[in-house]
Amino acid sequence: MNYTQIITAAEKFAKEQLGQDTTGHDWFHTDRVRNTAGLIAEMEQADVFICTLAALLHDVADEKLNPSKEAGLRKVHNWLAEHLSDEGQIRHIMLIIETMSFSGGGGEPMSTLEGQVVQDADRLDALGAIGITRVMVFSGAKGRPVYDPEIAPRDESLQKEYRDYSKGTAVNHFYEKLLKLKDLMNTPYGRKLAEERHAFMESFLEQFYKEWNQGSRKLL
Repeated sequence: MNYTQIITAAEKFAKEQLGQDTTGHDWFHTDRVRNTAGLIAEMEQADVFICTLAALLHDVADEKLNPSKEAGLRKVHNWLAEHLSDEGQIRHIMLIIETMSFSGGGGEPMSTLEGQVVQDADRLDALGAIGITRVMVFSGAKGRPVYDPEIAPRDESLQKEYRDYSKGTAVNHFYEKLLKLKDLMNTPYGRKLAEERHAFMESFLEQFYKEWNQGSRKLL
């Protein structure tokens, strides 16, 4: 198979695996990450094929959507082994996907430029208007309230805390993850794209608190 055929097959596989997702990790998220990764790869002179394929498959392996992280990684590795003959490319893509997760910000740093590109693209999709929408959708899917002034943001430096979706609120997640992402971007172009989206989220929170407080004010 040539590169175009492999990318087409990966698109089909990702759509099959993620098409019914309702947590914000659906095919449209994957497609946006793929497109952003391609843009950053061109700007940073990274391998566009590796970035594209890793972006298309990154959430197929996500532990949130599989019985375990190991099961998800096996699924992706098996697919790659069927479609790619270059073992070096397979190892590279798997390394990117294994290292992708935010995990409270405590994960291993990306060791390749291509990994940095794909991670930046994924993080950018958690920022801005799209990021706001996705955190609300995800919180609703997990039964998490939008906001509760009695619940403070958590210390999510620990994996256990980060994956405990039964606690916290959607708004707190901005402080637990989303507002940290701008400073975690790997590439110069990724950081440039993150600036505008980060500022938009700050503006959203300012307006949110203004409306919340006005709506919660007791009449005399």
